[in-house]
Amino acid sequence: MLAIGLAGSIAACQTVPYTGRSQIMLLPETAELQMGLDSYQEVLKKSQLSRDAAVVEQVRRVGQRIAAATGRNDYRWEFNAIEDKQANAFCLPGGKVAVYTGILPITRDDAGLAAVLGHEVAHAIARHGGERVSQSLLVQTGLAATQAAMTRRDPRTVQTVTALLGAGATVGLLLPWSRNQESEADHLGLIFMAKAGYHPSAARDLWVRMAEAARGRQRPPEFLSTHPAEATRIRQIEAWIPEALRYYQPR
Repeated sequence: MLAIGLAGSIAACQTVPYTGRSQIMLLPETAELQMGLDSYQEVLKKSQLSRDAAVVEQVRRVGQRIAAATGRNDYRWEFNAIEDKQANAFCLPGGKVAVYTGILPITRDDAGLAAVLGHEVAHAIARHGGERVSQSLLVQTGLAATQAAMTRRDPRTVQTVTALLGAGATVGLLLPWSRNQESEADHLGLIFMAKAGYHPSAARDLWVRMAEAARGRQRPPEFLSTHPAEATRIRQIEAWIPEALRYYQPR
């Protein structure tokens, strides 16, 4: 009922900056920003912030340059380094960013870090978090409608059909949507890092190193993954670099 009510009352079309992609948004931005802030504070409570002054300074210096390049001065940007071996980073709605120190040996320098931060910040600028919630609500609405239409059928048949539709929606809709968002974040991230004064080719170099770091690890086939394969990302980034170079302002 919640999904149907939201879908019917607050659906709105949004346009992603630079790519121009249209997206359906069922979540008000105010709610998205509050969810981002709450999640960020929860993560920081459970994490150990880095005490390495050089690391903290680098993350904040590069991060602020990327943030300025987005033009979202209304965001309350915050950049923190978390002491953790995982090679990861994230940006939550509203500009709340964390970099895990385990990724720094792969980023190597400011330009490599800018590629990571450009990608993560792009998720927030494109409102991918709110879009994911909206996409899940749409799928739930479709499944609820199917169940309602089959109320007079055998309960076991309804359960089987719903399970099959749910699996099909995951593989056929939710996972491709997620991969498209990751690719879009790569695309936007190139533009933001270029505008911030970092050469976009550093993003390609970063993903070559990420692929090397991931070599030997088992991962699902691309069509069952939330992210594009490293080879796909490298190929796409190479195709977008000429566009990003139009925004490049070396410093």
